[in-house]
Amino acid sequence: MKKDLEIIYEDDDLIAVNKPAGMFSVPDRMQSEVSLKDILQERYGKIFVVHRLDKETSGVIVFAKNEDSHKFLSQQFENRETKKIYTGLVLGKLANEEAVIDKPVIEHPVKKGTMITATKGKESITSYRVMEVFKFFSLLEFQLHTGRTHQIRVHMKHIGHPLVCDPVYGDGKPVLLSSIKKNFKLSRLEEEEKPILSRLALHAALLTVENMNHEIITLEADLPKDLRALLQQLRKQTVK
Repeated sequence: MKKDLEIIYEDDDLIAVNKPAGMFSVPDRMQSEVSLKDILQERYGKIFVVHRLDKETSGVIVFAKNEDSHKFLSQQFENRETKKIYTGLVLGKLANEEAVIDKPVIEHPVKKGTMITATKGKESITSYRVMEVFKFFSLLEFQLHTGRTHQIRVHMKHIGHPLVCDPVYGDGKPVLLSSIKKNFKLSRLEEEEKPILSRLALHAALLTVENMNHEIITLEADLPKDLRALLQQLRKQTVK
């Protein structure tokens, strides 16, 4: 894994990074791959985890550089004082252009590490608005009002519009250019078609936090190349 990280913001107390898709935020139990935390600790020494992004989710993530900052930032997340905006591509067209999904989430009783909606779960609130509509997909902006594991993914499955390429809560199928482009022809040099997107179509686009100087900072990360490429193709095929 390349160690050329995109640093969004840095001061004496915290560091914000645009996490690449396919990288763990923190080491998994098996220590099977180098995580973002590992890379940052190599560079900065001790690093403190404030929140996490799923391995396949790209975008803004914040780490603390010391214990005071860790406590200060963690309290903001706990008290829901941060603003968390995500961009995601989901299957199908939604009935409402904007809505709030207020459904408690709890860990699946059998499938460990998988979440479900259930009345006895923890309060979980996600709002969304539709940004663009395509033939088979919709591009959404999400705002997280709580911070449950897999919250957006579980909520979108709940309303019948799972995230594209979600192997747990959706069909997990990669997006092929041949499925969206008319008259698609495979290059002579290719034996089989490579997917245009094969990872979870979710990106942490914006996060606001208060730093130790009590300044509100807005951290933003542009959509990565794979999602931009897919959207470019979808826009080409959209009937005006």
